[in-house]
Amino acid sequence: MTYDLIVIGSGPGGYSAAVRAGQYGLKTAVIEKDPKLGGTCLHVGCIPTKSLLHTADVWEYFKHSAEQGIQCENPKLDYPKVLDRKNKIVAKHAKGVEFLMKKNKVDWIKGFGTLKPRGAGGLMQVEVKSDGGAQTLEAKNVIIATGSEARMLPGLKPDPKMILTNIEILNLPTVPKTMLIVGAGAVGVEFASIFNRFGTKVTVLEMLPRIVPVEDEEVSKELERYFKKTGIRCETGAKAENITTNGKTVHVSVALANGKREEMEAETLLVAVGRKPLTGNIGLEGTKVELDRGFIKVNEYQQTAEPNVYAIGDVVAGTPQLAHVATMEGMVAVAHMAGKPAKPINRNRIPGATYTEPGIGSVGLTEAQARAQGFHVKVGKFPFSANSKASILGSHEGFVKIVADEKFGEILGVHIIGPQAFELISEGVAAMEAEATVETLMSTIHAHPTLYEALGEAFNNVYGLAINA
Repeated sequence: MTYDLIVIGSGPGGYSAAVRAGQYGLKTAVIEKDPKLGGTCLHVGCIPTKSLLHTADVWEYFKHSAEQGIQCENPKLDYPKVLDRKNKIVAKHAKGVEFLMKKNKVDWIKGFGTLKPRGAGGLMQVEVKSDGGAQTLEAKNVIIATGSEARMLPGLKPDPKMILTNIEILNLPTVPKTMLIVGAGAVGVEFASIFNRFGTKVTVLEMLPRIVPVEDEEVSKELERYFKKTGIRCETGAKAENITTNGKTVHVSVALANGKREEMEAETLLVAVGRKPLTGNIGLEGTKVELDRGFIKVNEYQQTAEPNVYAIGDVVAGTPQLAHVATMEGMVAVAHMAGKPAKPINRNRIPGATYTEPGIGSVGLTEAQARAQGFHVKVGKFPFSANSKASILGSHEGFVKIVADEKFGEILGVHIIGPQAFELISEGVAAMEAEATVETLMSTIHAHPTLYEALGEAFNNVYGLAINA
């Protein structure tokens, strides 16, 4: 069987690329080693995690319903039903991806795909191994979208009850009484936010000087302040060592930032120290594809050094491991191979979203990065404590921060921590993509009362002109 395009991997990047190829009329197949389509994001990443985070939000409302004038005596968290709801959401959307494949005439081929030497006609060959045996397919183009897996600390192996990654933690049958989390990136802080609100005593350990270290420094400080206020212990500059289990608890020796050592113990340990690309055993060694610490090097159109072989998503060197990045990279790759207009990804226009309480949304340069790059920076901030909609929601934490160029009013970065920050960041992304200035956003009418009018106030405050602060 010969295809115009074979996509190896069906995560958000892979299945979206396959759909777009089908829309362009390319004969396309997607190869998936797992029983269902959708990849890490759908099954053990973004979607199930956000389902639990939403339930945690709802649970908080029930616990504090008296503040709303609603009497709700002794609310009970039925955790098996929480998991059941999460699983139903995942199953629904997995079926949705299957439907998209059929709708766009994309063949779903089950098995493990491996690149093989080119055939006699110069076409790429992909071997697919499954329980039913092996078959070899040919294609004019291949997209590698094999994704990533959780990195594990040396000497540790995950297990269903105590040593957890993003996979095992989603299937804990009950809410643990105590949890240690190693790593305070998005995965670590999101699970800290979930289980703290469900009643778990959570301690977060981070080797770097601050939590959510990719965010603006003020955002990191605000999240840590709120976490500590709500009972989450955060230890930065801390190194977890000598991790052992006794069948009932996990023991960790922690080298703290102050030079002291503390022995910590908990029912569960979540390892959230990043993700490694799945580029082994897929036949790259027989190609010209170049690797950087396991990541695939690509040009601006997602092309590798091997002609007609593209790479997208978590396997790509130099771009964040985010589902929406994978999807857009897929759009770029397919447009390029189809001879359609293709606009390469702009790294500075990629939004980050962390779904903690309070939420985080960011795009562009942090204040420190902008100053380091030589910009003359002006900053505008506006607190959600002065936003009427935030008061109505009872969610006053955080702020909007605008990083701008002093001379021309260019928007260099937008950083939000507060209610629905991961939704509010869309205005900042759109403004930067459209190359709008601070003045443009100052004169943009923001509806009242809304959370997003806090952005309008922050843009005004670049020039000290916010009304409500």
